[in-house]
Amino acid sequence: MTRLLETTSYGEQSGVPLLIVHGLFGSGRNWRALAKHFARRRWVLAVDLRNHGNSFRDPSNTYPDLAADLAAVIVAHGGAADVLGHSMGGKAAMVLALQYPEMVRRLLVADIAPVAYGHTQIDNINAMQSLPLERITRRSEADSLLKEAVPEPAVRAFLLSSLQMGPEGNRWMLNLDALAANMEAIIGFPAVSGRFDGPAHFIHGGASDYVKPEYHARILELFPRADFHEIAGAGHWVHAEKPREFIAVVEGLLGGENL
Repeated sequence: MTRLLETTSYGEQSGVPLLIVHGLFGSGRNWRALAKHFARRRWVLAVDLRNHGNSFRDPSNTYPDLAADLAAVIVAHGGAADVLGHSMGGKAAMVLALQYPEMVRRLLVADIAPVAYGHTQIDNINAMQSLPLERITRRSEADSLLKEAVPEPAVRAFLLSSLQMGPEGNRWMLNLDALAANMEAIIGFPAVSGRFDGPAHFIHGGASDYVKPEYHARILELFPRADFHEIAGAGHWVHAEKPREFIAVVEGLLGGENL
């Protein structure tokens, strides 16, 4: 039995949908404002990836896994989609396009490249796992306890967006154990065969180092129709830091494609 990802639909359900794929520690909810904006002019789907949000939990969290999950969502919603993915979601979207090219009409990748990175997110996972959830009664307490391990307020706020608090207890809307166990695969990129000959747009922040010029050759090997779009002053969370500019770029790229 195929397990479908938790999927939220926005806008009129007609035509080819725009499928939005979030990054590590995120969920479809993080993209709600942008999804609603894009849905003014087209059908939009936002998913929770496995081990995130309200989607199913699984010990494996590799990119072929994630790509197969996305393919199942696309099949369930007509068989083709434009796909927009950020960070880990961007890598999942790239593997989807390489392994299931007939399902992807147009690919948009936000601030990530098909390469292995040296940084890890284990420290953030350790920090989240160290919180005494059973004793926390207010989100401000969790923020204070995370402060030493995660000094950046914006990063803490992002991580804590996945902390669900309620009368039945507190819990992370993340499978932290599985994400930790799969960290090498998450920061890497699989040796997948094939290439995607459709339109591929790589959007990156001018203040981010995730899509370096030296990565362009590898991108073009896998995505020969790739083009590159820089948003000045934005870091890795380009869609959150410069939402207006990000929306303008995406709408420009998809303007003639039912947006």
